[in-house]
Amino acid sequence: MNRTLRAYIDLLRLQFFFAWILLFSSGYLLATTLYPGFSLVGLIRAALIGFFGFEAGLVLNDYVDRDYDKKDVESGGLTKYWRVFGTRPLSVGLIPARSALAIFVLLAGIATCLILTLPYPNSLYVFGIMVCCYALEVFYQVKKRHQTVPVAQIVGRIDFALFPVAGYLCLGSPDILALLYFLFFYPFALAHLGANDAIDLENDRARGMNTPTTLYGLKGTATWIAAFTVIHAVMAIVFAVRLGWIARAGFLIGLVLLARANFVIAKNKTPAAALAVLPLFHLTMLIYAVSIALDSVV
Repeated sequence: MNRTLRAYIDLLRLQFFFAWILLFSSGYLLATTLYPGFSLVGLIRAALIGFFGFEAGLVLNDYVDRDYDKKDVESGGLTKYWRVFGTRPLSVGLIPARSALAIFVLLAGIATCLILTLPYPNSLYVFGIMVCCYALEVFYQVKKRHQTVPVAQIVGRIDFALFPVAGYLCLGSPDILALLYFLFFYPFALAHLGANDAIDLENDRARGMNTPTTLYGLKGTATWIAAFTVIHAVMAIVFAVRLGWIARAGFLIGLVLLARANFVIAKNKTPAAALAVLPLFHLTMLIYAVSIALDSVV
C-alpha cells in the first residue's frame, strides 16, 4: 500500500469509522421514540453527519498537537492501537500540516452542508454542538499543557458526551431524554479518557502534558477511572428507567465489562494493563450504541 495512503488512514483512524456512525445514529434512533419523522434518508444523513463531523475532530486533534507529538518516546501502545499503521503522520512529516488543516475544513464543511439540510431548529442545534465540540477539542489539547488540576479533561470531554446528543437533535429537541443520554455518557467518556492517559504515560511525560496520570500517578488514575465508572453506573440506572429491556440488557453487559476493566487496572496499575483492557471500553461503547438503537426500533 502507498505510504501516503497509509498515513491518511492513520490520520483518520479509519478502522474505527463504524463506531462513530453507530454512536451518532443511536442518538437519532432514540429520538424517533418520541418524535415523528423517521426515514431511512434521515438515518443515512445522520450517520454521514456523525462520520464526517467526528473524522474532522480527529484531524483537528492531530493538527493542534502536531509539534508536541514530535516529542513522543514510545511509538507502540496507544499510537499503535488507534492507528493501524502505528504512525502520527503530522508529527513525523508524512502529511504536511497545511494538508491536514485543509482536510479538517473539507470534512467539517461536508458535515456542515449535511447539517444545513436538517429542518430548523434542528440544524441550529446540531451545528452549534459541532462548533462547540471543535472548540472544546482545541481547549483540551492546549489546556492540558499547563494545568495543575485536570480541568482540560473535565471540560474537554464534554465534546465526546455531546456527540450522541447531536445525533438525537437531528430529529428531536433538547429534552430530558437528551439530557439523560449526556449524563449517562459523560462519566463513561472520562473513565475512558483515564484509561487512555494511563496507557500514554511515558509520552505525556515527554510532551510535558498534565493528565490525571502525570499529575496523580497510576494509582490516582485507577481511582479516577473507578470513580467515574461508579457515577456512570448510577446514571445508567437512571437512564435505563426511560428505556426498554434491550437497552437495559446492553447496559448490564457493558457495566460488567467495565467492572472487569476496572479490576485489571486497579490490580496492576501499569500502562500495559490499561492497554490490555482498553478494548473493553470500546466494546462497551458499541454495546451501548447498538442496544439503544435496537431498543428504539424494536
